[in-house]
Amino acid sequence: MCWLICMEVASVAETKPKPKLNKKAVEMAKQEPEVRVKNFSEVALGYTEEEAIAEANRCIQCPNPQCRTGCPVEVPIPQFIKAIKEKNYAEGIAVIKSKNALPAVCGRVCPQEVQCQAKCVIGRMGEPVSIGRLERFLADWERKNGSELPPKAASTGKKVAVIGAGPAGLTVAADLVKLGHEVTIFEALHVGGGVLSYGIPEFRLPKEIVQKEVNYVENLGANLKLGNLVGRIHTIPELMKNGYDAVFIGSGAGLPQFTGCSGENLGGIYSANEFLIRVNLMKAFAFPEYDTPIRIGKQVVVIGGGNVAMDCARSSMRLGSKVCLLYRRSRDELPARLEEIENAEEEGLVCKFLASPLEFYGDSKGWVKAMKCIAMELTEPDAKGRRGVKPISGSEFVMDVDTVIIAIGQTPNPIIQRTTDGLETNPRYGTILVDDDGKTSLEGVYAGGDVATGAATVISAMGAGKRAARAIHEYLTNKK
Repeated sequence: MCWLICMEVASVAETKPKPKLNKKAVEMAKQEPEVRVKNFSEVALGYTEEEAIAEANRCIQCPNPQCRTGCPVEVPIPQFIKAIKEKNYAEGIAVIKSKNALPAVCGRVCPQEVQCQAKCVIGRMGEPVSIGRLERFLADWERKNGSELPPKAASTGKKVAVIGAGPAGLTVAADLVKLGHEVTIFEALHVGGGVLSYGIPEFRLPKEIVQKEVNYVENLGANLKLGNLVGRIHTIPELMKNGYDAVFIGSGAGLPQFTGCSGENLGGIYSANEFLIRVNLMKAFAFPEYDTPIRIGKQVVVIGGGNVAMDCARSSMRLGSKVCLLYRRSRDELPARLEEIENAEEEGLVCKFLASPLEFYGDSKGWVKAMKCIAMELTEPDAKGRRGVKPISGSEFVMDVDTVIIAIGQTPNPIIQRTTDGLETNPRYGTILVDDDGKTSLEGVYAGGDVATGAATVISAMGAGKRAARAIHEYLTNKK
């Protein structure tokens, strides 16, 4: 492996002498933990121009770049980094937007560490180039300085309905509009963005930035219809009958999963979806400026270990609560991004690992006051390397709580599936069955993102949207 890396670096060095490689990435400034835990302002502050150029200079411009193979939306990574080196920021953001309509989002919440940065050659010798932070730098530069819209193909006369203005739907819409198709996005909520708006807290992804990205897709030419719940106001068959040549379903996974434990219907027990919608979309964090308060106690337990659980925990701390994360495996198995785990722990999160809930107890008014749990132990890894858990007999214990947030996963809302005959779904999870290009069992109907995979990352939904857009374009091109 080492000689391959050396050849890669040497092949570049032969064409142009390089300064000594800095193996350590340029750090990005953050609010101090004791300050940020008391506000909902963005934690990460972004690169300065000098920092961005210094980090861009760590890229050796590989002749066969592997970073791009790790990007689900196929961004030409070396090209935009080269533009930063040359201080040609307008060109850099144009390079990104040739493939990615939501760079300000991806630069903040995309797990680059397991995707593009995991493929970076420099990462084999030190820390990989901070591709996500550089993407964010260009997106933030564009927001301050403006940019031109990319060219669009001539109108094809074809109409596409996109259901859901989340990351998958916005990606499909942007790509298809640029290819000359007429696109209408039907969004059930009163704002666009989907999970970007209702699910990810302000301190990780400011809503002003989300709406700028949504506005960009509208400015490209997509027509956004808000407050429009497909399955109630229209069905997919009705849309097809009313002149749409193709439909893309990107309605996400908004149906929460629960533990099934006794007492789960007590007051003070929230699903992660409800809690985050109240905090993010209804701006409960800004009460009384916004008249949408949320009742939350002083002792909060968040059940789960993914990014959503971290978002719930960190939001609760900012609302003044002491928070304990209850996760049935160990810290090593936490599925959340390492950056989010570290940020949460810096902010004061207490974790109770290898424990699972058994029962919830309420007070005389029907509000949760305690929960019984049981200790767990890890089993041997399965064929995929994932370790299971099993309860330890006689290890039950009780925790005093006044708020519980359940963040153990989401599944798709079944409303579209139930109002669309012939649309094949997974009977266990309710996800829509699709092929690699997002094609469903119905002609002209495609799907992608969480509605097809179950809850996953923003960038995976965008990748699915990009593949579906190509397939839809091919379908429409060949449709008579």
